[in-house]
Amino acid sequence: MTRDELSEDLRAFFTERHLATLTTLRADGSPHVVPVGVTFDVDARTARVITSGTSVKAGHVRAGAGTARVAVCQVDGRRWTTLEGTATLREDPESVADAVQRYAARYRQPRVNPARVVLEIAVDRVLGNV
Repeated sequence: MTRDELSEDLRAFFTERHLATLTTLRADGSPHVVPVGVTFDVDARTARVITSGTSVKAGHVRAGAGTARVAVCQVDGRRWTTLEGTATLREDPESVADAVQRYAARYRQPRVNPARVVLEIAVDRVLGNV
């Protein structure tokens, strides 16, 4: 989808409270799928997942060093969206604080986690039915 094709329905879908799944790839190429909370800045085409820096998903993205392909999918009945893109691990306090603020606006304030990092996904493909 082009930026112009990203509908208001899609924007609304990513403001509603829905959990998602994040798929990262293991070293052998097999998928690692876990439930996550995700935020999506439609205009910037950037999705964000907060997690602990010690998590397996963070390790997969770290190992990819800026080339880690990921997919994040959320579903609600017949409505669904998959965001695909390249993930980058962000550890700087500004990026983490921004992602936490976005997460809190969509879900709730997350618990304190001094090891928190952000998986920032540059979305290059949007699939779905919303």
